[in-house]
Amino acid sequence: MTSPFTAVLGSLIRHRGVSGCLVVGERDGMIVEANLQIGVKGDAIAALSASLYRKARRSALAAGFGEAGFFELTADGGRVCAVGRNELVLVVIGEPGVNVGIIRVEMLRALELFQ
Repeated sequence: MTSPFTAVLGSLIRHRGVSGCLVVGERDGMIVEANLQIGVKGDAIAALSASLYRKARRSALAAGFGEAGFFELTADGGRVCAVGRNELVLVVIGEPGVNVGIIRVEMLRALELFQ
């Protein structure tokens, strides 16, 4: 059985340098659906991403910037990109050299599914 997110996750995982993509609950960090390569720690990434995105969204609102858009965490071992809407967060896990521009465009376009 497929969900509305299956095609989006399938498209994102095909990009060079992407090792996983997930849809997670913003409040609890629980995985709604995921497409991960072997060895990717989906539960840990889901919890981290939801927590960071939730805090970034609240901080942006408190600072008067409005709703948070695209969120990116860059570390030595890779990148985590996130966008969210309606209590769901779309997360992409990438290698350090992943083309974030293409990923960002596709992630923002995918937010239409979160209506």
